Amino acid sequence: MMRLLTGTANTEESFEFVPLSIDAFGSTVIVEGCDQVRDIYWIHAWTVNSYGVITQVREYFNTSLTVTRFGSEAVKSAAIKSLHCPSLWESTLSNRVGKSVPGLVLAI
Repeated sequence: MMRLLTGTANTEESFEFVPLSIDAFGSTVIVEGCDQVRDIYWIHAWTVNSYGVITQVREYFNTSLTVTRFGSEAVKSAAIKSLHCPSLWESTLSNRVGKSVPGLVLAI
């Protein structure tokens, strides 16, 4: 996949990134899509600076993703009995690839 993204792949190979959903949480943008021809489900997590420039891209293929907020905002007291990180977003297209996929949690 890296060869396709960087342009070093054979020109006959192609992969279309057609977003089916786009959601933003502060400086993090989650883009989700599916290439039904190849049965590939993908998620991009972009970090965007205050000028709207993408400064980091994380990509996940055939993976179910849950986004949660983690940090000082999630913890309100010094005595932590159990740490609960609320789910901000969950992928919805992973069932389209027709196979079991691993699940990941992205803490922002």
